[in-house]
Amino acid sequence: MRLSEEKEQLAAEMIARFPRPRSALVPLLHLAQEQDGYLTDAAMRHIAELVGATPAEVRGTAGFYEMFRFEPVGIYMVNVCTNISCLISGGTQLLEHASETLDVEVGGTTNDGMFTLEEVECIAACTEAPCLQVNYRYFHRMDSTGLDRLIDDLRSGRLSEEIPPHGTLARVRQSIPRERLAGVRPPEEAREAPVWLSRNDAEVAG
Repeated sequence: MRLSEEKEQLAAEMIARFPRPRSALVPLLHLAQEQDGYLTDAAMRHIAELVGATPAEVRGTAGFYEMFRFEPVGIYMVNVCTNISCLISGGTQLLEHASETLDVEVGGTTNDGMFTLEEVECIAACTEAPCLQVNYRYFHRMDSTGLDRLIDDLRSGRLSEEIPPHGTLARVRQSIPRERLAGVRPPEEAREAPVWLSRNDAEVAG
């Protein structure tokens, strides 16, 4: 589906923060994924209209980033790392246990639509191996017992405050008053250096 009326209003606010509408493309993709849990074709076409791009350009940009999904996924995306540090610390066994516990193949989604299980490359927590993410929130030094407890907590809703549904990056929405927006004009229209650049030059000269 297209962006809802509420999301379209937020999109307009986001676009206003940038000198060119296309600069807001990635935040708008996150907004669309927050709405539906993944990027629908209709939402990407809507975003293309809002920023003056083609649907192909919007999809091409989204395809560059691992976090954007083009098909429905579970409420909780479970990413188990099996790169070198996690591998030698039991990451593969943890992934296999997750597959058995959730009764789903790696890359699949449970029948109830609650969990999608994926094997991932390094997630930059090598000192805390083996580790995994749930909707990109980290869980370190996991074992099978800890995983079972985590899955149970997610199913019961005990972690709903800590881990929102897939697609939601944060619950606190940034809001910048229009008078505090910085440099929101195309570069070719600028007639003086940005404030931050002038300040840096003054500090260097001093």
